[in-house]
This record gives sequence, structure tokens and C-alpha cells, in this order.
Amino acid sequence: MKGIVIAGTHSGCGKTTVSLGLMAAWKRRGRRVAPFKVGPDFIDPGHHARITARPGRNLDGWMLSREYNVDAFRKAGTDADIAVVEGVMGLFDGYDGKTESGSTAQMAKWLGLPVLLVVDARSMARSAAALVQGFENFDPAVPFAGVVFNHLGSPRHLGFLREALPGGVRMPCLGGLLREQALAIPERHLGLVTREEHPLDDAAVGRLADRIERAIDVDDLLAGLPEISGPAAAPVSSTRPAAPVRIGVARDPAFCFYYPDNLELLEGSGAQLLFFSPTQDASPPPDLDGIYIGGGYPELFAGPLAANESLRRRILEHSLAGMPIYAECGGFMYLCSELQDQQGLRFPMVGCFPFKTRMLPRLKALGYRQVQLARRTIIGERGAVVRGHEFHYSELAAAPSTAESVYRIAGRDGGHMTMEGHVLRRTLGSYIHLHFGSAPQAAETLVASCRAYRTERNPNA
Repeated sequence: MKGIVIAGTHSGCGKTTVSLGLMAAWKRRGRRVAPFKVGPDFIDPGHHARITARPGRNLDGWMLSREYNVDAFRKAGTDADIAVVEGVMGLFDGYDGKTESGSTAQMAKWLGLPVLLVVDARSMARSAAALVQGFENFDPAVPFAGVVFNHLGSPRHLGFLREALPGGVRMPCLGGLLREQALAIPERHLGLVTREEHPLDDAAVGRLADRIERAIDVDDLLAGLPEISGPAAAPVSSTRPAAPVRIGVARDPAFCFYYPDNLELLEGSGAQLLFFSPTQDASPPPDLDGIYIGGGYPELFAGPLAANESLRRRILEHSLAGMPIYAECGGFMYLCSELQDQQGLRFPMVGCFPFKTRMLPRLKALGYRQVQLARRTIIGERGAVVRGHEFHYSELAAAPSTAESVYRIAGRDGGHMTMEGHVLRRTLGSYIHLHFGSAPQAAETLVASCRAYRTERNPNA
């Protein structure tokens, strides 16, 4: 396998377009492409998966250990010809301003992959050489495959940029993309519109490949990339797994934010995952032992979610009966009693929690979170630590609650702790998206909690 990291000078410079275009061009040539995204993003990996027909996987230097990242990368690329890793923000941006933790540069060094630097060259000519030189020299340990300029005004503009590089910059210019709005994927407050709402059809994928092939010699780029050694063979388990527990997973356009690793860790711990749609299905799958509701955009589908009274009632009955239910961000909002959109319209939700949520016109919370459990929950014992990320435009409306807060969230400096994560019965909801790869015992404990509930219901089974 070969590999490359697509990094940018800043967010919005065009690295997603270049990443998707390279994936499409190499896929069209019959190459098996393994896609990755640095950082906690859910949306870009969905578009990666559409183009490559393989799961788009997250790599993260803050949420996950170096060993986990490298292992996940190698396992996912077992039968691939080329790995394309899309970066996050600017190349050196990460958890804070002091370290490389969580940055694309850190991941490139961990994986031993060269970086293709994408530069937004609008309103620049020779100054672009100074910018590229700064990125090239900032960390000598970061290897570069070359630079691609984006948002060019004309072929002549690219000529000026090519003239500016020699003498001060070592990396080659591999090409440039003219401004072309027709291929832009719509955006909203959490980034691009999801794959579920804006699926790239075959014609759009073909246009992406055409655009990259006009800008870059993709065959020459692939030939110049280094080979990567494959993963070691996984040991064969000699133990016979117990009968799987049945966990219903809400997945449709309203709830589509799931790390593939979380689902696979649940399956590896003994779960059978059964998917259902909160906007379409009248009831969850039968004979469930637990429910998992991920994040998404419940505010955009509040009408259908509210209208599906049958499913809301069944989920509430499961919660009242003590079934383990785990929900994150949008899923947590769905489990509250009411959702208010930005127009002030109110929609009834499931009612597992007595909270009301309301959408805001501004960002409410953004950033990495380290969670320490204040007591035993369905995902871990007291003191267990799990890492995740928070990003939302809604908030809990002030209201008295019988729900207990069980997440201790440390500040960036490790000082003052705030409480989050809410529990009623065996229902756990939070605004934080946890990555179970940061603490695989979380998936194991959730499956064990579901198994215990099944035994309670069927003691003679």
C-alpha cells in the first residue's frame, strides 16, 4: 500500500475537494482506496465512503493513542492500494497552540506519510512562495510530497506561482485548481451537508475526478509515493463468543454521526447491531437488549421525529423498563422532552429526560472533552476515563431535573471540573461524542450492561 496526507494551510482552503477528487480519480483507475479523516469529523468520512465504497475512518492524535491510530490505519488498509488521509484545519493546528497534539502534522509523522499541501492562492502570487516556505520549514520532521494551489483565477495565475517557488521552496508544485463553484458541496453550521442529505451521484464523482486530473498528474503522484508495510496478521481467537446481545442503532438522515470504530468495537464485544429509522419506523427492532442513538441533525427533522409518536412512545417504554440506552448530542436532544428550533417552533420528543433543548443562532460549545465517570454507568465503572468531542448549536433550557450528572469534564488546564452526562434509570445521554477507541472497555461495558438487562428480563433463557 501507498499513502498520502492531504493538508491545508487553514480550514476552507480546499483540502476536502482535493481529497475527494484524488479518491475518485484513483478509484476510477481501479485502485482500492482506503479513506481516512484526521480529527473528530463525521461528515467528510461519509463522502469518502460514498466515493471509495469503504468506511471513512477517523484518526485523532488527542482522542486516541498513537498505537491505536497506527493499528487502525494499518488494519483498514489491509487490502488497499492507496490510503488517502484528509487533514483537519491547518496542517499544524490541533488541541492547543503549544503542542502538535491532534494535528495533521502529528498524524503524518506517526504514519510516516508525505503531505500534499493545499494552498488557497486567491489574491496571491509571489507571496505564496513565502507561505509555502514557512510551512515547509516549520517542522523539519514533516515530509512533503508537494504543493497544490487552489482557487486560481486563470492558468496564467498558476504560472506566476510556479515561477515564485524555485530558490526558496524545496517541494514541487504539482498543479493548481481553477475556481469552480459548480462542484461545491453545500455547507451548514457543522460543516458540509451530510452524505445522507447530499449524496454525490456518479456524475458528480466523475466531475471531481475530471477536475483533479486536469490539475494534477495523479499517476505520476501515485508512482512517487513510498510503499507502506502491511499490518501484522491478527491472532485467531480460540474462545467461543457468547450469544450476541441485540442493540438497536438509530441511523437515518436525522442521526448519522457514528464512528465506524464504535460500532465495530460493540460488535467485537458481542453485540448484534440492528439499525432503525426514528423518522420512518413505527417501532424499534423487536427483542432489543439496548439502544444507541448517535448525533446528527434532529432540528432539521423535528417535524417527522415528533410525528412518529409510536416510536417515541416505544423508546420511552424501554427506558422506563430499565433498558440500557446510550445517546450522544443529537440523540440526547431526541431523548429530551422537547426541541425548540430557531424559529421558536416547539416539537415533542421522546421524554426520557425532563430537559427541553433549544437551537441557538450561535455556536454553543466546541472542543475536545475528557470524561471521567463520577459513578458506575452503562459505559464504565466509577473513575473510568473516555475521550471525545463536543460541537453543537443547541443548549438545555433551564429546568429542574431528577437526572443525575455523571461526567466530570476537566478544563483545558486540568483545573476546574464541570459536570455533564445525564442518567435516569439506565438511560445515559450527553452532548459529547465519545470515541470508544480511547477506552475500548466502554464498548465492552455497554454490551455487558445490555446482557445483564437481557438476563433480568429472561432469567431462564
